[in-house]
Amino acid sequence: VQLQASGGGLVQPGGSLRLSCTASGSTLDRYAIAWFRQAPGEEREGVSCISSADGITYHTDSVKGRFTISSDNAENTVYLQMNSLKPEDTAVYYCAAHQYGGWGCHVMANRMDYWGKGTLVTVSS
Repeated sequence: VQLQASGGGLVQPGGSLRLSCTASGSTLDRYAIAWFRQAPGEEREGVSCISSADGITYHTDSVKGRFTISSDNAENTVYLQMNSLKPEDTAVYYCAAHQYGGWGCHVMANRMDYWGKGTLVTVSS
């Protein structure tokens, strides 16, 4: 499975961005997709995940109410809509995939099967 992340950029605080993660080599119903981010000098953090097979989603507390993860199975793409962005959201964002295990998704980085290259999100005035 190959993952291609895109959509990063420079945005002012309070602004919005939509990240995309397009999968090739498999269909989304066989995998759950997660978004991680890593800020300079910080550890990689699991942000959100979705399993297309059952529609279960997860968002870490710091982004709840601001970020929304969704999937378009026809396009084999997962989106991360990021609203009300804050400077502390600045990071390189990565998408990753783990095999669907019958229920839901997780954001445990060491249990991901595939990773895409990152896309940089900078929130600054």
